[in-house]
Amino acid sequence: MRIALVSYRSKPHCGGQGVYVRHLSRELTELGHSVEVFSGQPYPELDEGVALTKVPSLDLYREPDPFRMVWPWEFRDWIDVQEFAIMCTAGFPEPRTFGKRVLRVLKERADEFDIVHDNQVLSYGVMDIEKKAGIPVLTTLHHPITFDRRVDIAAAPTLRKKLSLRRWYGFLKMQGAVVRRARWILLPSESSKVDAAKDFGADLAKMQVIPLGVDDCFVPPTEPRVPGRLVAMASADAPMKGIATLLEAFAKLRTERDVELLLVTKPTPGGRTETLIEELGIGAHVRFVNGISDEELVKVMGSAEIACVPSLYEGFSLPTAELMACETPLVVSRTGAIPEVVGPEGLCADMVTPGDVGELTNAIADLLDDPERRARMGRAGRERAQELFSWRAVAKATAEAYDRVRADYANDPTVPQKKTQKKN
Repeated sequence: MRIALVSYRSKPHCGGQGVYVRHLSRELTELGHSVEVFSGQPYPELDEGVALTKVPSLDLYREPDPFRMVWPWEFRDWIDVQEFAIMCTAGFPEPRTFGKRVLRVLKERADEFDIVHDNQVLSYGVMDIEKKAGIPVLTTLHHPITFDRRVDIAAAPTLRKKLSLRRWYGFLKMQGAVVRRARWILLPSESSKVDAAKDFGADLAKMQVIPLGVDDCFVPPTEPRVPGRLVAMASADAPMKGIATLLEAFAKLRTERDVELLLVTKPTPGGRTETLIEELGIGAHVRFVNGISDEELVKVMGSAEIACVPSLYEGFSLPTAELMACETPLVVSRTGAIPEVVGPEGLCADMVTPGDVGELTNAIADLLDDPERRARMGRAGRERAQELFSWRAVAKATAEAYDRVRADYANDPTVPQKKTQKKN
């Protein structure tokens, strides 16, 4: 099968988008399919045999100069002008403008592909590929970003900031409309499936759950874990990841224990995380880790006595499954898909109420005091990860979904419009 996998941004080592693109494309290729990835910046790291076609944006949010000024000679066409204009009016344009660009590319190469797999672009341009390029489209929805919007707006300190965030999340109106039009939707968890139906008005009959996989490089440590070390993963310096709750809990633990915290993230300079660390006076005991390879990440995960996932919501939480594969015991939030990933209470994780500093503090302290239970939970976590989370299984199930969508498209190239109104 000739597969076009499209993703408007594919950051290689953190955040689910780039990880999903890399591992799924590799395993589909190993199964004998031909995969070409179409991505905007940041571009993904891909394995041998997987082609990459760059579909560059203006890269308005690149580090270290996000929201940058664009000089007149940088504009290539009216899509660039629209992208810059939406940013200047406080919106987030990348899904919309990437969809237009990739539609233009695929119209010229329509005979080269059997299926287009949309990795949560959810744009009008991608949905128009069926009609204008004649290629059936399947969509992956990792989780509805409506949750991120609610949490961010609730955490905004001023009315002006709240209004600005409402404008930033304006792309959700488009994404909701696209989800309701989609021919077939893949989701990583039952939680995401229910939430997509609730918030976007998506048709449950058109949705299929395929859990994500864990790469074979995530293995138990070969060196002793560092006493008192905690680790947490956060793909973004945002309220959704619950890092503020963890920092407050860590500050309480520091009053009576010799503990340290490794945060696998790149904080926003002067942002909420750095500010809170300074306010709590824990800067000497918190370290940031970012820009590392998978091998280095595995060492970090395996070096901790406990890993924490304090998120307020997760559509799957791939880092949780990766930590399980490293035999690292967990304290996690009881929210979103996290309970689906970790299994029954106490098996390989202790679960706490999201946002509850006291519960998180007590759960970490209790687990630090019980090395036998930590070892037992770690072993159970690895067994569960190996049994349930395989990228090869993801690729096989996804390829079967491609066949289903191609047959459905051949039978009827039009997609019935669902009139259910979104709720967000």
